[in-house]
Amino acid sequence: MNGEEQDRPDASGLPEANDPARSDSELPSGIEQRAAPRFTLLLRVAKLVVDDREQFCVIRDASTTGLKVRLFGPLPQHAELAVELANGDRHRAECVWTAGDHAGLRFLEPILLERLLDEAKGSGQRRQVRLRITLDGMLHASREAVAITIRDISQQGAALDSEKWLLINELVKIETAILPPVYAKVRWRDHPHYGVIFEQTFHLEELAHRCAGLPAPQTGAHNPPHQASRGHGTTGKN
Repeated sequence: MNGEEQDRPDASGLPEANDPARSDSELPSGIEQRAAPRFTLLLRVAKLVVDDREQFCVIRDASTTGLKVRLFGPLPQHAELAVELANGDRHRAECVWTAGDHAGLRFLEPILLERLLDEAKGSGQRRQVRLRITLDGMLHASREAVAITIRDISQQGAALDSEKWLLINELVKIETAILPPVYAKVRWRDHPHYGVIFEQTFHLEELAHRCAGLPAPQTGAHNPPHQASRGHGTTGKN
């Protein structure tokens, strides 16, 4: 269940004042000032794992008990829900309210807020959030066109499977049914698995809408962590 009709009242019949998953409109005047500290995280991109599918979201408010997130489409009915950060941290949650393109999520277990606030700690840079998907397409390289399957995608790049051997830094053109034609350069390879960096970055909202509803890769599919979006990885044979 996605919890769109639930509100989790306290003994007074109101949502808990220190629960960042609750909507501000649900609290009478004065309660917001007594609430626990809330942290505004503008444009902190994350993703929701809705059963076996993934979709982008943006974290707005957070505490150790929950989040307020911006959605890029309706949250479908589901059995399990989790929010995953760019660093791979995944937290199980439940949806306690939705209003327009925003939703309130409550963690099923308390989290370390400091880690959520500083997800790039130790890396020196913020990683791109990648959606694990299954998307078939065609890749054009060296005057050849071959069928490919995209396994994950971010605003900056993708990981894909190709039976054609590709060269590091080779410029390729990728065409799919849902994305505009995009040029990219090969950044890593472990044939038949490749990571590419797009020549032009996608806007988050556009990519979120275009990828909405795509199936996840089959269990056991090759999915090297973070290589596509960071541009690092093995080079394989020459």
